[in-house]
Amino acid sequence: MRRIRPDTALMLSRSSVGRWRRSLIVCATAMLAAASVTSTVRAQGAASAVTAPAYTFQQVMIPTRDGVKLNTVIFAPKDQREPLPFMFIRTPYGAPGEKFPLAMAYPELAAARYIFVMQDIRGRYLSEGQFVMQRPPRIVDGPGPRVDESTDAWDSIDWLLAHVPNHNGRVGMMGVSYPGWTTAMAMLDPHPALAAVSPQASPADMWIGDDFHHNGAFRLSYGFEYAAMMETSKENENFAFDTYDTYDWYLKLGSLANVNAKYLKGKIPTWNDFAAHPNYDGFWQRQAMQSYLTRVTVPTLNVAGWWDQEDFYGPVHIYRTLEKHDARANNFLVVGPWNHGGWRREGRALGKIDFGALTGADFRATIEAPFFAKYLKGTGDYVPAEATVFESGSNTWRTFTAWPPKEAVTKALYFQANGVLSFSAPTSTGNDNFVSDPAHPVPYRNRPIEPTYFPKGSGWPAWLTEDQRFVKDRPDVLTWVTEPLADDLVLAGDVTAKLQVSTSGGDADWIVKLIDVYPEEYAPNTKLGGYELMVANDVFRSRFRESLERPKAMVPNQVTPITIDLHTQSYRFRKGHRVMVQLQSTWFPLIDRNPQTWVPNIFEAKASDFKAQTHRVWRTPTQASRVEIQVVP
Repeated sequence: MRRIRPDTALMLSRSSVGRWRRSLIVCATAMLAAASVTSTVRAQGAASAVTAPAYTFQQVMIPTRDGVKLNTVIFAPKDQREPLPFMFIRTPYGAPGEKFPLAMAYPELAAARYIFVMQDIRGRYLSEGQFVMQRPPRIVDGPGPRVDESTDAWDSIDWLLAHVPNHNGRVGMMGVSYPGWTTAMAMLDPHPALAAVSPQASPADMWIGDDFHHNGAFRLSYGFEYAAMMETSKENENFAFDTYDTYDWYLKLGSLANVNAKYLKGKIPTWNDFAAHPNYDGFWQRQAMQSYLTRVTVPTLNVAGWWDQEDFYGPVHIYRTLEKHDARANNFLVVGPWNHGGWRREGRALGKIDFGALTGADFRATIEAPFFAKYLKGTGDYVPAEATVFESGSNTWRTFTAWPPKEAVTKALYFQANGVLSFSAPTSTGNDNFVSDPAHPVPYRNRPIEPTYFPKGSGWPAWLTEDQRFVKDRPDVLTWVTEPLADDLVLAGDVTAKLQVSTSGGDADWIVKLIDVYPEEYAPNTKLGGYELMVANDVFRSRFRESLERPKAMVPNQVTPITIDLHTQSYRFRKGHRVMVQLQSTWFPLIDRNPQTWVPNIFEAKASDFKAQTHRVWRTPTQASRVEIQVVP
């Protein structure tokens, strides 16, 4: 949820070179390298130059209601001739200094002239107070803390209105990832001047579907490295691995109990929370946004990327939850062919996959900038679409009056004998099985697996578009595939795996991947012949199949239904391509190793608890394992 994003570009202008080198710089560096003070973007298919004015700089400490002061920087156009709205960004990654290249990070918005305000949240960098990872919202009329990210935003806006001259009384907020989440928190109980928000790649639930867990399965490499980076000091501090291939390092680590025993020594609060709260208890439920999303308070532009390696669940979940309360049609969704924060760059390609257009620049010029101009300045004739999604495969933008589309219908892709995948239900009884050995887990991407945030060139940002053929010869990966498609298959909506499984042990993880298999002879790019592009995926930990709060062991060798939300997609499987489903039980070290024997808390598992087990996936007329997809004509 929180790492290098456009907002992490905020770190690039800090005066301390040492501090800069310790920051999460991978994505920010790529973004700034691709930009210039005068950026060229494509707006509605036509190229146009975007030139930003010069900005003044001011640094202040804004007091909050409990006396804590927050470091805040203010950029205002030097040639300002009329009252302007504020564009407010709250970040844990370091507010920038005077030489921050505003026109590089936000070319369209900088050219449109706003009073930019960027602030260190409490306890980070130069702000006072204590940092709390994803601080839960306060109970307005109950016991507990009287401050949260919403009150800090409110108090800061109040101060800005009173102390910054020549504004028009309107404030917009935006941000990617953690700054997207602080934006979403500010809209829960908004200041009256808050007129429009765009939470981008914001997490919504850190146990069900965002950074730290997916359906109860712990995201080991990300959770460990992020917690250590954020809580070693007030600034970003990357953990010092002594092994380049972190697959080896995490495997040698053994049980998660060794993290504190050997390395963190109980000094990282978030890691301690992981170990103390392995289930979906009150700790995680208080952080989750769903119960707080009871009204649409201001116009809201939710932004997500189809291949977001960190927070895809969050922004779509926020949109869909708010949509239940959107009586005034002020809640909107945009999803493009991006990784985490990829829309802040050009967005032409991700890994080896080319999308045929500058999709990030398109979004910023034709959606984001007009959205804020409409609600903060009252200018332009922009009419937001309810849902704007990029259909990869055909590489076109599409708009819908709802997401998923009302016209979408559900089809099932059934697992058959001999690795066949088809739209027909099985007529015979059988199963496919494999041995899953925690001592030899399936890597989640091609090795070597570098640390998440460094060195330069880490495969983390684009791993979701990697060719999945790297696991094709693993005996612990099952595969089913269709014949070449006779016509295009247009996926538009939800993807759900409905499995019938059994295991010889007491617990198991199930990872399901929906894949587009390119033809061996692929004329648009011969180097992509046979490419296996992952379109949707996720993991489910069996112990939570009946209750997220109260885990339960599997009954050995008993066929058990497991449903896995593979989220949502807009994707066109082209004629001649094939549809593939892969299934496995390890995805290491992205997901921690399941011992596959029953232990109440995997963070306390002993080495002897980890045992190889045989897993079976059943395909019978009455117990048909399948992946259900929503499609449109």
